[in-house]
Amino acid sequence: MSKVRTRFAPSPTGRMHVGNLRTALYAYLIAKHAGGSFMLRIEDTDQERFMEGALEIIYRTLEKTGLVHDEGPDKDGGVGPYVQSERNAAGIYMKYAKQLIEQGDAYYCFCDKERLESLRSKVSEDGNTEIVVYDKHCLHLSKEEIEANLKEGKPYVIRMNMPTEGTTTFHDEIYGDITVPNEELDDMILIKSDGYPTYNFANVVDDHLMGITHVVRGNEYLSSAPKYNRIYEAFGWEVPVYVHCPLITDENHKKLSKRCGHSSYEDLLDQGFVSEAIVNYVALLGWCPEGTQEIFSLDELVKIFDYHHMSKSPAVFDMTKLKWMNGEYLKAMDADRFYEMAKPYIEEVITKDYDLKKIAALVKTRIEIFPDIKDQIDFFQELPEYDTAMYCHKKMKTNEETSLEVLKEVLPILEAQDDYSNDALYATLKKYIEEKGYKNGYVMWPVRTAVSGKQNTPGGATEIMEVLGKEESLCRIRKGIELLETR
Repeated sequence: MSKVRTRFAPSPTGRMHVGNLRTALYAYLIAKHAGGSFMLRIEDTDQERFMEGALEIIYRTLEKTGLVHDEGPDKDGGVGPYVQSERNAAGIYMKYAKQLIEQGDAYYCFCDKERLESLRSKVSEDGNTEIVVYDKHCLHLSKEEIEANLKEGKPYVIRMNMPTEGTTTFHDEIYGDITVPNEELDDMILIKSDGYPTYNFANVVDDHLMGITHVVRGNEYLSSAPKYNRIYEAFGWEVPVYVHCPLITDENHKKLSKRCGHSSYEDLLDQGFVSEAIVNYVALLGWCPEGTQEIFSLDELVKIFDYHHMSKSPAVFDMTKLKWMNGEYLKAMDADRFYEMAKPYIEEVITKDYDLKKIAALVKTRIEIFPDIKDQIDFFQELPEYDTAMYCHKKMKTNEETSLEVLKEVLPILEAQDDYSNDALYATLKKYIEEKGYKNGYVMWPVRTAVSGKQNTPGGATEIMEVLGKEESLCRIRKGIELLETR
């Protein structure tokens, strides 16, 4: 077989949906796994949906996710232009549409909106889909009528002349052979009245001219595949390998929509996920690797990705699983990079002159997404109001009385301490613990409760005190003693 060539062909209509990102990722992995090339093509034939700035979003998303294209509008590989509106301006689509007309495989249609709306619709065999089937009215116009209409400047579309009897079968690598009755294949429009090609026509022409060997797309296009094949057959072109990806649903098994708040790549970045975790998770939405490993770098995915292991069943977008995976990436992240990414979230909460790097190091293994930081560190900014019942801990064998005794005894020791580094503080408290014959928790629990006012904290008592510093730590311990004495 010739060198594998795949393409990602998004429409510039806004943020990149998770489903589109998966299509791009699978197309990239299929190409790179086979040592082939991955192309970016911009499908902007639907001018009504075009959104300013969307092209930049596409480039930015591919760059951030590491899905580097080998060819595209910014990297000419010799089969450009790579933007459909530019290809249309060059007359590419009209040339091929007219070839189909000459062959008898397509025809001019001059029907107006009113006539089209008057056509009766049919219901498909499964009883679910309503199909408005065009009645081939303009197929029977004489050559003279067509020429007169064109000369007059009458608006027209160009339609494919589909067979009305028999069946069409096509093969998909995931779903196998699929057969549809030809009566369900409407005479689809190839060229619209504005002179632009339809998506269905343009992508077939472009895929052929650009040498695309594998077409990766969502399974919502399965029903259109027979139409594409009819175009390929009419031209005598080789049909590419089809890889249709399963639907992505939310936790309620409804199609993942833009309204759900986490449907796009940039939505997820805004919510505090890291790019590598998103890519890793999206790779597993409909594809299952061999073995139990779930954390993969992009390079590892390239090595092991086999599209034959894709599923037909819908993939559920599970936020809990994505958060877990993101947490794993944060734990493994380089400390400096983590700090740079966490810093804006820390600064939203902390305005005091603390060492933010130390705070970042404390929360690194305790969060799943960056916004989790706020609830983890708010006590550094200000000691919260807390109930003295928090000093009672069954496992540590502490209660309010024992805690008061411990805090009163360690206060003068900590007042005399000048070195407030974690190691020095721990050594001092450890010495007191050993002298008294206590268990670690018997002392550390009351101290940690006093300096944080929380039951769960990132880091232990001495790590917190190192960040707070001597003055603030002692102030909080004195307040703890006061609360316990007045309970």
